[in-house]
Amino acid sequence: MAQPGSFKVISRNRAFDDYADPAMRGARRVERILDSLRVEIATGESTVRVRRIIEHPREIFRLEIESEPLGYLRTTLLDADALEDLLATDDVRSRIRMCG
Repeated sequence: MAQPGSFKVISRNRAFDDYADPAMRGARRVERILDSLRVEIATGESTVRVRRIIEHPREIFRLEIESEPLGYLRTTLLDADALEDLLATDDVRSRIRMCG
């Protein structure tokens, strides 16, 4: 019998993440975030804006996904490499508006 209040996280197996190299864990996390953004941008009826917020020492971009009917705003900070990976998909590139 399960203890009340204890829940299993089925979405991913964390047992192997504890032994992985920290850089490897970070790369997998970035890929999961980018996959989530791709799906949300390509399938949603939303406005997507990107603007550069930091230029030096490293370029950082702010990605905003806004869905007015739902009153929803998702904001994600990406570096230049992650943004380039996200823009590699034609469906995503066509929906993004670059600001300032």
